[in-house]
Amino acid sequence: MLNGFVRIRKPENEPVLSYAPGAKERTEIKTRLKQMLNTPVEVPCIIGGREIKTGDIAEMHPPHNLEQSLGRYHKAGAKEVAMAIDAAVNARKEWGTMDHVSRAAVFLRAAELLAGKYRMALNAATMLCMSKSCHQAEIDSACELIDFWRFNPYYMTQIFEEQPISTRDVMNYVEQRPLEGFVFAITPFNFTSIAGNLPTAPALMGNTVVWKPASSAVLPAYYIMQILKEAGLPDGVINMVPGQGSVVGPLVLAHPDLAGVHFTGSTAVFANIWKTVGSDVLRYRSYPRIVGETGGKDFVFVHASADMEALATALIRGSFEYQGQKCSASSRAYIPDTLWSPLKRHLIDEISTIKVGDVCDFSNYMNAVIDKGAYQSITNYIKHAKGESGLNILCGGTYDDSVGYFIQPTVVLTENPKSRLICEEIFGPVLTIYVYPENEYEKTLELCNETSPYGLTGAIFARDRIAIAKAASVLRYAAGNFYINDKPTGAVVGQQPFGGSRASGTNDKAGRAINLLRWVSPRAIKENLVPPTNYRYPFLTKE
Repeated sequence: MLNGFVRIRKPENEPVLSYAPGAKERTEIKTRLKQMLNTPVEVPCIIGGREIKTGDIAEMHPPHNLEQSLGRYHKAGAKEVAMAIDAAVNARKEWGTMDHVSRAAVFLRAAELLAGKYRMALNAATMLCMSKSCHQAEIDSACELIDFWRFNPYYMTQIFEEQPISTRDVMNYVEQRPLEGFVFAITPFNFTSIAGNLPTAPALMGNTVVWKPASSAVLPAYYIMQILKEAGLPDGVINMVPGQGSVVGPLVLAHPDLAGVHFTGSTAVFANIWKTVGSDVLRYRSYPRIVGETGGKDFVFVHASADMEALATALIRGSFEYQGQKCSASSRAYIPDTLWSPLKRHLIDEISTIKVGDVCDFSNYMNAVIDKGAYQSITNYIKHAKGESGLNILCGGTYDDSVGYFIQPTVVLTENPKSRLICEEIFGPVLTIYVYPENEYEKTLELCNETSPYGLTGAIFARDRIAIAKAASVLRYAAGNFYINDKPTGAVVGQQPFGGSRASGTNDKAGRAINLLRWVSPRAIKENLVPPTNYRYPFLTKE
């Protein structure tokens, strides 16, 4: 073990590159996109540091160009899942007893590799595999993941430095042990940063991991594994097993050495994981830690004192960046009737300038939704809006899957504040607006609080401070991340720890020490420097 107190430098957030015309990074990313499109890859499972090809193949295509091939990947079956669990269990002792500075060095090194050598590769993979614009990829697969890998080691040292009080004759201290077993990381399609953070946050704290990336985002996951290997991560610490959730999940969740689940995805899947673990919890060596961030039906609530142009910008960015496929995307808005008429004109005029298409054309603000299932689900909501009385499509409402899964930015006006479109998560470029009487501000705040089962993000737009304070109070549990005069997306590591409660998850705040605390099991140690030598206490002495 290391004898010495090593302090990790407090990091700064990674600067966001602009990709503006003439910028060096614009040329670099376009070159990398062409290279990636011209050289499809074959992605194996990565287990115990070995590349495992199963022969059970799935093809990878950009959602915006279904005829283009990005390559293929090998799906894990029961054999590979068992191998991954064994690899994680076998790597646990050496990795878990390694000093925390050595573990931190791996991820700090990974951050530097991503900031430099691998930045364009991971951004290009994210753009093509997940249909993200260069800006959306930059803030996700570059900046946010770099931030996770820099800030998490810093937070880890804060956790280790916090120690109990000792007295003159008793020395007290706490050892933060990794969990007794392995962690199962299940990551979503929509954020490469989440895909990188969910397996590495537990690993940083000394755990070993079985990682199932989303089937529609295997290519960025493969590059993450390459970065970690080059950064010095030992074999078996993180084992990547792409494949069907119905195959991988039950096998991992049934294993007695399962020590934790780190999940981001749908509320229904997370609820099923919780149910599966809880239904026979005594099968496990210890109670598994279950950490999850799930869905959202995120709101923008507007007071009559709001700045209209700032509001319109927030609605467009919050609702339509990355095609609304963010769990934090603004999906419902409450607008006072006195603001509605000018806002409506401004909003529709601005949305009419949005271009939708291929990520390689940088003039496109929006791109394709992730796959056929998402396309059908989102367009079914649009069809419902077209056929339901009390719902009026103000703009958009069109879609086309002949080349890729493209849906135009859509705004729906509802007369019913409890309509399907304002209650249910759509996870696509559909914003539903309810116009309320200005004199019913507080009543409508209560309506907003009660409408959705979720509690992830939300925003208030107002200049009136009393109105802001009232909204913050009424909507206290409606959002784990609450924004004042800003869109409800774009949380930054170290600045806005991210997570929600209610049906949105366990609110264990990625991007802060609270998340890392879930991946350790503290042992309190008391050392008596002057142990007693007689059982008798003073009160036993005779008068």
